[in-house]
Amino acid sequence: MLHVLNHPLLESKMAILRDKNTSTKDFKEIVDEIAMLVTYEITRSLETKKIYVDTPFETTECKTLATEVLIVPILRAGLGMVDGIRRIIPNAKVGHIGLYRNEKTLEPVQYYFKLPPVNENTTVLLVDPMLATGNSANKGIELIKSKGVKKIIYVGLVGCPQGVKALQDKNPDVEVYLVDLDRELNEIGYILPGLGDCGDRLFGTK
Repeated sequence: MLHVLNHPLLESKMAILRDKNTSTKDFKEIVDEIAMLVTYEITRSLETKKIYVDTPFETTECKTLATEVLIVPILRAGLGMVDGIRRIIPNAKVGHIGLYRNEKTLEPVQYYFKLPPVNENTTVLLVDPMLATGNSANKGIELIKSKGVKKIIYVGLVGCPQGVKALQDKNPDVEVYLVDLDRELNEIGYILPGLGDCGDRLFGTK
């Protein structure tokens, strides 16, 4: 299922990200802020358990997360969203998937994959800001599922119809959360209107 998170605060921050004149420092800070804001929505379906807490006046029944959350960024752009999510879920563990895109075929090439121990209660947040061709997302999902993970949520900033379709056709069980759904993918695999190469803009490279 696709969720596009239309919200005034997110829309305002996305306008800053899209601006080609936004500095590397400001770009990173805004991505961090957006990651914190979207975490509220992407965790809405997580399971909780009852606990008892002593208030200053009495013992009361409360709820706490019963789900083990694992954040898995696709390197390197996905790293930009990790800190924001961990501020909201400080106990979340972090794995890493290293992929780069073959510029001729647009297919992902794997160079790194490491996860902490997972179990049947683990929920993985697969983090990659741009859902373009969908190839990297599908490769990441394939790797995560190979470890026995059942619950995967894709978290991104911007996607396009082609990328969403590619992901949902191959992995219909994965929920997809995006801040914006853009118009199209161009002939060299970039989202339009997009926000450029997210990794380059996060880390000041070209």
